[in-house]
Amino acid sequence: MKVLVLGGTEFVGRAVVEEALALGWDVTVFNRGSQEPPAGVTALRGDRSAAGGLAALKRGEWDVVVDTWSWAPSAVTDAASLLAERAGHYVYVSSRSVYADPVPFGADESAPVVEASADDDDASDYARNKAGAELGALAAFGERALLARAGLILGPYENIGRLPWWLGRIARGGPVLAPAPADQGLQYVDARDLAVWCLRAAERGVGGAFNVVSPPGFATMRELLETCVQVTGSDAELRWFDADTILAAGVKPWMDLPIWLVGEDYDFMHGGDVAKAVAAGLRLRPVAETVADTWAWLQSIGGEAPQRPDRPRLGLDPAVEAKLLGA
Repeated sequence: MKVLVLGGTEFVGRAVVEEALALGWDVTVFNRGSQEPPAGVTALRGDRSAAGGLAALKRGEWDVVVDTWSWAPSAVTDAASLLAERAGHYVYVSSRSVYADPVPFGADESAPVVEASADDDDASDYARNKAGAELGALAAFGERALLARAGLILGPYENIGRLPWWLGRIARGGPVLAPAPADQGLQYVDARDLAVWCLRAAERGVGGAFNVVSPPGFATMRELLETCVQVTGSDAELRWFDADTILAAGVKPWMDLPIWLVGEDYDFMHGGDVAKAVAAGLRLRPVAETVADTWAWLQSIGGEAPQRPDRPRLGLDPAVEAKLLGA
């Protein structure tokens, strides 16, 4: 199989490239060249957000295109339109953020989606960015478009700061504020499992929208954080505080305590129906493997994870944590 990855050097895109290479596929990446491409790929250069930026893609044929774009939808529309006659399948790594609020626990792919336009040049709204990009992919590829609506994505190369923050905090040791209930279920996907599913599904000609995350309750907050303690070899002591106490201190779910959510936000992020993706071959590695591999990667790069410039830095203020812990 010949695959073209639009991007391919960071987090999900890098996972797609590495998994495709592991499958023995012929891999081409297209990006601005700000980072070195992985070994073993053909590298094309261009800035898809600039006039004429897709020139390098005007020739060539591929079985599969994988696109992880998160900004103005028009960039996906332009790329998909250009490639429609020369590519077999278009995989757009979308997001469950496309669903319109409120999203109840147990919602599947039939839930309403936010209003969006495939030709939108405004990149200010993430949900509309992803929803509009889906429309662009569908307009060009129709049933040959696979929309992978991921949720929380974890694993090596993470440049958002969720699991890396928890690993870093727990590695420092001592009492650690942990959000109760400890056995509350989590729903996420390892970037590598997302990548393999996308590639294999595209290879089989699967199209349409899929929630591509683990089943609800695949892991718990206790399992995740205790695994962080184990893999780091830390003397950290998890101290569980109820949500009301944490919220009363001004701590923000998701931002100050990554991964943790409450109320309707929890129902949305950790309660999606994924039966369709599981039936289409989604396989998930244990949480212990995701955590251990992420820690090993962090250690290999000096312990500091890269940070996407368009995303805020996450994590709890040590002074706020200390006050809650009574230190």
